[in-house]
Parts: sequence; C-alpha cells; structure tokens
Amino acid sequence: MDIKVLGTGCANCKNTIALIEQVAQAKGVPVTLQKVEELRDIMGYGVMSTPGVVVNGKVVHAGGVPSREKIEQWFVA
Repeated sequence: MDIKVLGTGCANCKNTIALIEQVAQAKGVPVTLQKVEELRDIMGYGVMSTPGVVVNGKVVHAGGVPSREKIEQWFVA
C-alpha cells in the first residue's frame, strides 16, 4: 500500500504520519509512507489544506489530522 502525506512539515502533518504508522503496524499491513512537502507537488493533487493523505494515488483526506477510525477504513478497502 502506497501512502503519501502531503504537508509542509507542521505538527498536524507529523501527527498524521505517526498515526498512519501506528494503525498500519497494528493491522499488520505493509505500507510505503512518503512525505510530500513541496507546495507545487501538494497543489498538483488539488489539496488546498494540509495535511492531505493520498492512498494508492487517490486523495482520501485533506485538512486536519484524520481520526484513527478513518485511517483504519483505508486499510480495509
């Protein structure tokens, strides 16, 4: 599973990365986690508020730290 966290490195972005790592580990799902900090790249996904999350090429979240429940749903699909 390929996951990108879009953000300029703010606290919310770091919290989002940590939460995704925790959920992936708890579920036993191998993930490739990548940080995208370049504003031009973030805008390329159409994300205007960060952090944004892209799972397998699809934007699944933007703005604020996603809830643990929301992150768990990404690993079910």
